[in-house]
Amino acid sequence: MNTDTKRDSESLVSSTTLSRSRFSLSVPQMLALMGPAFVAGAWRFGPGALTSAVQAGSQYGYVLLWVIIVSAVLMFVFNDMAVRLGLASGDSVVAVTKQKLGRAVGVMAGFGVFAITLMFAVGNAVGSGLALSLLLGGSVVGWTIACTVAVGLLIAMRNTYKVMERLLVALIGLMSVGFLASTILSDPNWVAAAKGLVPKIPAEAGVLLIALIGTNFSINSAFYTGYAIHERQLKREQYRAITLMDTLPGNVATAFMAMLIIIVASAVLNSTGTVATTFPQLASVLEPLAGRLGSILFGLGFFAAAFSSMAANASAGGTLLADALGWNSSLSTWRVKLLVYGVLGWGAAVTVVSKGSPIELIIIAQALTVLVAPFLGIILFLLTQRRDVMGDLKNGPWQTLFALLGLVAIFAISFRLVLKLFG
Repeated sequence: MNTDTKRDSESLVSSTTLSRSRFSLSVPQMLALMGPAFVAGAWRFGPGALTSAVQAGSQYGYVLLWVIIVSAVLMFVFNDMAVRLGLASGDSVVAVTKQKLGRAVGVMAGFGVFAITLMFAVGNAVGSGLALSLLLGGSVVGWTIACTVAVGLLIAMRNTYKVMERLLVALIGLMSVGFLASTILSDPNWVAAAKGLVPKIPAEAGVLLIALIGTNFSINSAFYTGYAIHERQLKREQYRAITLMDTLPGNVATAFMAMLIIIVASAVLNSTGTVATTFPQLASVLEPLAGRLGSILFGLGFFAAAFSSMAANASAGGTLLADALGWNSSLSTWRVKLLVYGVLGWGAAVTVVSKGSPIELIIIAQALTVLVAPFLGIILFLLTQRRDVMGDLKNGPWQTLFALLGLVAIFAISFRLVLKLFG
């Protein structure tokens, strides 16, 4: 049998196994696959994401809702590529990048993601502290330190990733309930919201539009999904079940919450001509309509977003930096834990020194991630196009098409951001 015939035969057998695996798992086994995409979703859906969504709704009403849907579709494509890469490769994403694209490229990818996590760390820290301060009273800095210690204790646990994953799935559930209840209480104009699904770009949206896309089409969070797949030790024959139970619902959940927040902000703030410029305004966005109950519901969602993002963000930063340095990238190793503590400590220290974080800085930080995203996107695309890496999990025609559309989109908004910053 020649090499091509043998490869085709192996691919056919593997594809048959993938098809059958979707139906050979029990319901508990299917539910147990939920996790990696939710961890990635928790990372990208932090205070910065919430801030850009609230500002989008308060400034432009329902007009930018379509951005979330387009971003979610592209996010799913890149998340799926990272999942398939994690399943197909025996090594971590950065390790495979070093092997196939050169050591320098892999090192830059790891350091690039680490730099992103440092930018997010401050917003996650102050967001967590502020949410608890508004809900329970007390010092923002004090609650920030308490949340940092809590995440630190979580990271210190023996089965760190497993415990963190279960917690983040639960927190996303809490966010969904909180923001859905907030939406119902805000009594939005659903006809106007439906019109917001038709693409339209306000001329003056600028950096806010870039931040909104950068939040919901976050290639760095997709990049980390490959590590989550390895932490869970998931197998390639589980690919279809993972797509059904994790990749798809994980991406839908975060897009759904972003859309709910835009709808709430539009109904409550845009209708009165108010623009949220501080975190307290964000956390009390529903109080004018629903009193303390509205504030509590939104505050719970706000806290869940910030706290879950704090844990996922720090874990991703430590993992990717360790891999870039050539260390074991498992979250259970002491070196990775120390790097995670470094990210957490940075966020807490900057919060203590600055005694808060202006929303404008959070928006800019979200937007700046778009500058790193094209580099990470190209890496994912090139690796998942290679049969020697992916085997039968190599990109198909539709995956290639949507990945190219995603790269065009991310390059376009990166170029626009550069013009905004340096033009």
